[in-house]
Amino acid sequence: MSDEHKNNPLHGIKLQQILKELVEKYGFKELYNRINIRCFYINPTINSSLKFLRKTPWARTKVEELYLSMKKS
Repeated sequence: MSDEHKNNPLHGIKLQQILKELVEKYGFKELYNRINIRCFYINPTINSSLKFLRKTPWARTKVEELYLSMKKS
C-alpha cells in the first residue's frame, strides 16, 4: 500500500458499498435520524442517495464518518 493511502481507512471501499452496509444495519429511516439528509427520507433508494452524495461533499463526509463509527463498534 502506498504511503498516500495507508492512513485512509476508506481506501478501496466504494461509496455504494458504504451506503449498502449502512442501509442494511440502520435502514433509511434511522439514517435520516442520524444524518439529516432528505434523500434518506423522501423516496429513499440507493441510487438516488448515491447521486446526491457524489455531488454533495459535506453529506458524503457525514456518511463516511457514520460508516467508520459503525465499523469501530
